[in-house]
Parts: sequence; C-alpha cells; structure tokens
Amino acid sequence: MHSLRAFSPLVVATAVALVGVNAETHTTITLDNRCGYGTPMLIGQGGAVLSTGGPYTSNGPLIGAIAYLQTGGCGFNGENCLLLETTLRNPPCAGCGSSTDLSLISPHAFQVTTGFGYYNGCDGAGADCTNANCGTAFHQPSDTFVQVACQANDVNLAITFCK
Repeated sequence: MHSLRAFSPLVVATAVALVGVNAETHTTITLDNRCGYGTPMLIGQGGAVLSTGGPYTSNGPLIGAIAYLQTGGCGFNGENCLLLETTLRNPPCAGCGSSTDLSLISPHAFQVTTGFGYYNGCDGAGADCTNANCGTAFHQPSDTFVQVACQANDVNLAITFCK
C-alpha cells in the first residue's frame, strides 16, 4: 500500500504533462485597421465582444467568432458589412482544424476591403476581398470553396481592413 501512494504522484504528474502537451495555447487574432476610420470588432460565440482593435489571445480553441469593421452602418452581427467568420483550433482529426472565410451573403454587404492570413502556421494562406463581386467571399451558402483551412497547431490569424 505504501508503494502505491509513492507511485500516485508520479502518475498524476505524468497525466498532467500529457494533457499539457495536447492543450491548445494558441490563437492570437490581430486586427489591423488601415482605413483611418471605423472600429474593428471581434465577436465570440454567444455575442461576447472579444476585441475592438487590440490583439486578442485565446487560451484554447476559438469556435465561431466573427470580425468586421464597424463603420457606423453595421449591425452587431456584422449585418450590412463584409463579415469574416473563423474557427481556430488544433485539428482533432484530419481536416478538422482551423477555417476562416469572408461572407457577403445577405444581410452582409461590402463596405471596406477586408483580408486575412494565418501566421505561425499555414503562413501565406488567406484571402482578400476588395469589392462587392470578389470571388474570395461567400455570396451564397454553397460557395464553400472560399473557406481557407489550416491544419497547423496553435495557428494565429491577422485580419486587415483597407489593405
């Protein structure tokens, strides 16, 4: 019985170490407003305002967040504005990692050039939308080809307005 007690802290320490290896520590979203007007908005699932311009760091997965530049005519969920949608997470299975896209599906509409790019993983993967007819944004729900995936662990995202 005595040896089992001595063994228990080792088992606990090993388990904690293994969990730490698999835990997500990533996700910094950087909002870069080059327009000279407006307020960058980053909204989390459930409607929490995560940032109004400064970098936001999540200590785990960020599921279903949205971003847009509030220029005065945008609704709280980005209505009437170009919307960025993102999920940033370490892939729990092949093809199940991070995904980001731009949306012009009504009630969303183009108001400023918006772009994004992953960094610290999947560098160079991203998209820009520079006009209302851009082919890099959803215009209808079946436009799934515009989603930009990243299967890297602990990836970050830069969002730029008026690039």
